[in-house]
Amino acid sequence: MIIVTGGAGFIGSQIVKGLNQTGATNIVIVDNLTNGHKFRNLAELHYADYYDKQEFLNLMQQEPRAFNISAIFHQGACSATTEWDGRYMMSNNFTYSKAMLNLALTHHCPLIYASSAATHGGSNAFIATPVNEQPINVYGYSKLLFDQYVRRLFKSNTTKPPIVGLRYFNVYGHGEYHKGNMASVAYHFNNQLQDTGECRLFEGSHGYDNGGHLRDFVAIEDIVKLNLWFLKSGKSGIFNAGTGRCQSFNDVADAVIAWHGKGQKTYIPFPEKLKAAYQSFTQADLTALREAGYPHEFANVHQGVHQYLDILNQSTDRSKNEN
Repeated sequence: MIIVTGGAGFIGSQIVKGLNQTGATNIVIVDNLTNGHKFRNLAELHYADYYDKQEFLNLMQQEPRAFNISAIFHQGACSATTEWDGRYMMSNNFTYSKAMLNLALTHHCPLIYASSAATHGGSNAFIATPVNEQPINVYGYSKLLFDQYVRRLFKSNTTKPPIVGLRYFNVYGHGEYHKGNMASVAYHFNNQLQDTGECRLFEGSHGYDNGGHLRDFVAIEDIVKLNLWFLKSGKSGIFNAGTGRCQSFNDVADAVIAWHGKGQKTYIPFPEKLKAAYQSFTQADLTALREAGYPHEFANVHQGVHQYLDILNQSTDRSKNEN
């Protein structure tokens, strides 16, 4: 049995879809469907059972061997970088993650979990080492705390299964419709252009020109491929999950405009409330990933956004009711 937490969410549902494409359907999905709109992601999938996240945690604490678990993809988390309820964030992103780690140790099965580029925060060097980890919000801190917890386990002499933390950079693609403000800029630019003929970008700040802030934008298809590769690799470690290149928000808007063959860019004032907790630049260092043997290349913004819009604009992915 494969466990996928956050399996109704964006990345989790696409991992389940990827597993389905390999023939795997003996999957338990764990999630929180308070946002019932996420059912649309589940409707695409083939799986054996579904559990609410608290129900699953209770069951595993009482009967940790209720399932014969062969792997855990732990994708469930609060991913809102603007959430400042630290108690809520720590419960979701740290305490629950420890429970999934203990479950993997009990079953001696691989654990592949979602970390985040937000662990690097204000750093300009995106290498997964402590000197480059400077979170600027409680989301990034909660993810870093679990990474540190895992590192202590790596240093122990106990026998342990493969444990992999993937520091996701700016992931975009099919299945993110329910994320509201936290959906990718590609998603929002597409909707804005269809509604108004414009893509709205932030004016310059932090030393960057209008629309010039730089991020490592990575397509969901590449993230799924990476997760499934680690399932088979037997490797352990904390790795960056990005393309290894930074591109501007202007580049994303240009790709959306090019796909539609119309539209323009408009620049809006940079929000004051974001200035102290905003990553202006991210770029994954892929040295450790390549040294681990990962062979595949990653799509650039033009390639990935065009592939995404091909799906987005012929599906029910765009829904104003969720925004």
